[in-house]
Order: sequence, then C-alpha cells, then structure tokens
Amino acid sequence: MAMTKAELERHQAEYYALVTQVRSALQSRRFHLAIELAVSAWPYIDGMMQFERRYESKEFKSIEAIDVVVRLAPLLFDFQCLNKLADLLKAQRRIDKNASADLAANLSNAQALMWEAHRLWKHLEANLDARQDELRKNLGGDQDRWRGIAEEWERIGVVRRTPDGGSYRLALCTRMDEPVHGKCPSCGVVAKARKARMLVETPCPKCGVLARFVILAARPESIKKG
Repeated sequence: MAMTKAELERHQAEYYALVTQVRSALQSRRFHLAIELAVSAWPYIDGMMQFERRYESKEFKSIEAIDVVVRLAPLLFDFQCLNKLADLLKAQRRIDKNASADLAANLSNAQALMWEAHRLWKHLEANLDARQDELRKNLGGDQDRWRGIAEEWERIGVVRRTPDGGSYRLALCTRMDEPVHGKCPSCGVVAKARKARMLVETPCPKCGVLARFVILAARPESIKKG
C-alpha cells in the first residue's frame, strides 16, 4: 500500500535524525555505534527517497546510511550487517534503482574487502611489526589495496603504523584473543567471549540461534549479560 505524503515526510525526518547521530558517532570515533545507527536508518530509506524524488525533485548518487556500513563493516568484520544489506537491496530493489551508484556492486566489493582484511589481519597476528611495503610480496594482490586497508585501520584505531625506512611497520592495537562483549542479532542478549569467537557463527547462550555476534565498542550496562 502506497504511503501518504505525510508518511513519506515522516520517514524522511526519521532517516535524517538517525544520520545525524551516525555523523556524531563517527566524529567521536565510535565506529561500531555508527554502523548500528546506520542500519537502524535503513527502514526509512525508501520512504525518504520517494519523498525527496517526488516533492523535492532530488536525485541520489548514493545513500549515506548505506555508504557508512559498506565502508566500515568490512574493516570491523561485521558479517551480519553486510548480510542485512544484501537482504535490504533484494527486498527493496527501488533503493538501488533510484541511486546512480551501483549499491549492489558496492556491497559485493565490501564483501571482497572483508575477506582481504581478514587475510591481512591474520598476517599481522603472525608477523609482529610487519612492513607495509612488503604486503604484496607476502600476500599477493594489489599493494594499494593493502595500504588502503592499513591506513583505514589506523584511522579507526585498530592498527599502529610506525614510519620506518620510507615505509611503515604495522602492528595490531588489539588482539583476537582479547575478551569482548557482543550482542546476539536474534535476541539481543549480550555475551562475553574472545574476539576471534565472535567473528564466527556461535550458538547464542540464551536463544540458541547460530549467529555471528555484533561486537560492541563498550559494555552496555543497561543490557543484562547473557
């Protein structure tokens, strides 16, 4: 059933209210929160686009709430959000159709980037202070791609890049065996486990659903621990 103008306008307002929070989270370097807020804006994208195309004659290159996830989720190994984006683009094909950027292709690139980032992460875990200019020799592929991942990780705060002889030494600022809190995408319970365990499908201790937990930047005290 088609939405009224008032309903479309409400979706526009809801979308931009959440995007404002996304921008604030990015500025304060709360990247996991930025992704979570961006995903929460997705139900309002279609209505927002309809309103602005119909009543403001606006054309869209891309969608900010999607761009944030495509850019950050692969680098933080957020499989769940990329899967949700795939479901969104399949269920609401009008979103991709009405954006001049190929959102489906951007998602595919993000999924490929995530696996490349995982390879680099494993390399850095096995090779302390690895040299950035030797990544192509050690991992194959495109040197610019590896450098780009390393630079983004430095910006996010998970990798330290130390200048060394015209290049950089790379070291992880976090370890995969460190304990972290993660939220079950099915029931929302928060559990604590090693980071490496959170990045693979794990049975939820509360609902039993096999899922990849969403790693939280901090322990939300308002949510009961599972």
